[in-house]
Amino acid sequence: MGNLDLNLLVALDALLRERSVSAAARQLGLSTSAMSRTLSRLRTALGDPVLVPAGRTMVATAHAEAIADEVRALTEAVRSVLSPPPSVDIREVRRDFTIRANDAFVLLYAARLSALVTDAAPGMRLRFASRPNKEIQPLRDAAIDLDIGVVPGDGAELRGQKLFDDTFIGVARFGHPLFDEEPITAERYAACAHVVASRRGAFTGPVDDALAALGLTRKISLVVPNYPAVAAVAAASDLVGLVPRSYHPADVPGLTRMFELPVATPAFVIAQTWHPRMDADPVHRWLRGLIFEAFRSEPKR
Repeated sequence: MGNLDLNLLVALDALLRERSVSAAARQLGLSTSAMSRTLSRLRTALGDPVLVPAGRTMVATAHAEAIADEVRALTEAVRSVLSPPPSVDIREVRRDFTIRANDAFVLLYAARLSALVTDAAPGMRLRFASRPNKEIQPLRDAAIDLDIGVVPGDGAELRGQKLFDDTFIGVARFGHPLFDEEPITAERYAACAHVVASRRGAFTGPVDDALAALGLTRKISLVVPNYPAVAAVAAASDLVGLVPRSYHPADVPGLTRMFELPVATPAFVIAQTWHPRMDADPVHRWLRGLIFEAFRSEPKR
């Protein structure tokens, strides 16, 4: 394969179509002498004259005639492979995409994104997969097409696009004693019993370091696997929860009330992430653009 020259294949196709060195040269934008040298190389490579004189014209040899159709098909295939992806009519696309996201994101946005996709591309379907971890191997293996959430720490090889910034807020049931006095202080907040979400089952959350800096600790009584469960537990008990602002942007009348945390916690970025192998895929690129625009038009959180 080290001596393979695809230009010879293109030249052979032109010679067999035109049956003329000068005409093939014009087709490929070469000089006649350059095409003559290429024909000499082809004769050496094939062990066949390819074209021979017949009066004032040239005719193909029996071997050249026998391979002409195959040469034409191979040339078209090579051109197709080595050309940019064709433009697509998104309404005619029939394709499924798998998006990995956490439960809270699915509850908040799956219906809206599905409606946007269906409206623009009726033949396209979304499949949401759970996000038990941030492993990037499923993106490498094409088991998932997009990951939405906090970008994996080891994802340097991936491509990503920020959808929005997020922060944590507190939630508790309406009538919780924490709301008896305003403002809510770090001391009163830490004195409550808490519920946190952790896929790994950890009995700590992002506010514990901030509380520790003030010499405070909180009692975490319950760990649940996701933020919807945190909100549900907080609504039905005296446990105080911690959820992203995007999941709980406003009070839920009769159930839970949100409040600003009395300690500072780092903001974090929610992004869509994909493998570079999908960068140039026109349909994948269209879907990424639709998702990006959907969140760019969201009201500021």
